[in-house]
Amino acid sequence: MRPVLLLDVDGPLNPYAAQPQRRPAGYGTHRLLTPRWEALERRRLEEWGTPDRPVKPLRVWLNPHHGPQLLSLPFDLVWATTWEEEANTFIAPVLGLPELPYLTWPSPRPEPEDGVFWKTPLITTWAKGRPFAWVDDDITDADRTWVRTHHQGPALLHRIDPRRGLTPADFTILASWATGTGERGRA
Repeated sequence: MRPVLLLDVDGPLNPYAAQPQRRPAGYGTHRLLTPRWEALERRRLEEWGTPDRPVKPLRVWLNPHHGPQLLSLPFDLVWATTWEEEANTFIAPVLGLPELPYLTWPSPRPEPEDGVFWKTPLITTWAKGRPFAWVDDDITDADRTWVRTHHQGPALLHRIDPRRGLTPADFTILASWATGTGERGRA
C-alpha cells in the first residue's frame, strides 16, 4: 500500500505569507471567489454594516509545476485543507491535478491541548495507522509528538514555510521518505 500525502493549500501550495513584491518564482496570481470564501466575507460585511459592498475575491498564488511534481511522487494524494471539496474545483485545475479525495473538518473545530494543531488528531484518526506524510505550515513539534504517541504507522509531518511554499528541497524530502531512502520513522 502506498503512503498518503496529505496536502494543505494555504502555505504549501499558496505561499500567502510572501510579500507581494517578493512572490516566489514560478507562482502566478489567481483571484478566486469560492462559495465558502464569499459566504464568510458576506457575513463579515454584514457585521461591519456594509452588506451591499461587493466581496473581493481571494488572492491565491499557485505554481503550475507543482501538479506534475506532486503526481510524480510515490504517494496517494489527499487534500487536508480547509478548502475541502473546493480544492478540487479551484486549485486542482490550475495545478493540473485530478479530483482528489479530501478530508472534511467538523464545525466548530476541536481545540486540542498542549499546543497541538486542531487538524492533527483528526488526521491521525483518519489515517488509521496507514503511512502518511503531511505538508502544512502550522505543524510544530507538539504535533510530531502527538502523532508519535497516537499513530501506529510511519508518519512524516513536514512544515512548509508559508513565505516560500513547496520548494525543490521539500519534494526531495517527500520522495526520499516515501521510497524509504529517507528516514521512514514515526513523525
